[in-house]
Amino acid sequence: MIARRHTDRGSAAIETAIIAPWLLILIGAAIVGGRIQVAGGAIEEAAHDAARAASISRTKAEASQAAYAAASATLSQEGLHCARLTVTPNLAGFDVPLGQPATVSVSVTCVVDLRDLVADGLPGSKIINATFVSALDSFRTRSLGFGMNPSAGGA
Repeated sequence: MIARRHTDRGSAAIETAIIAPWLLILIGAAIVGGRIQVAGGAIEEAAHDAARAASISRTKAEASQAAYAAASATLSQEGLHCARLTVTPNLAGFDVPLGQPATVSVSVTCVVDLRDLVADGLPGSKIINATFVSALDSFRTRSLGFGMNPSAGGA
């Protein structure tokens, strides 16, 4: 009887064939996670800038426009393109009488497109939200935005 030697020939190729897909999935998940993390930071910054722009406006109409413009500009500077961008300011602070503390808040919602990163058939977008609150100057003149300034004596 002739004894046969058992060799490990070919086992490295099999191990690689088993491990490689999982390694590629792990790398892909890290890339998608990184994109979402960077987008989240950009959207947080956009909400901050939008709230600040709204808080230094004198009227509700100006505040709403300034919030959207600031959020759009920040996202553009960060190189983030939203498939759908929603900027929702809460401008109730403009109704608070002068001399009392008041705030405005702005929520920014962005649908981040991930289709360029993932394989066909997988979800291609992620919705990311951020909200920031900014204080209004308690003694700065503000109006409801209808062309009247209460301190100017208009009716």
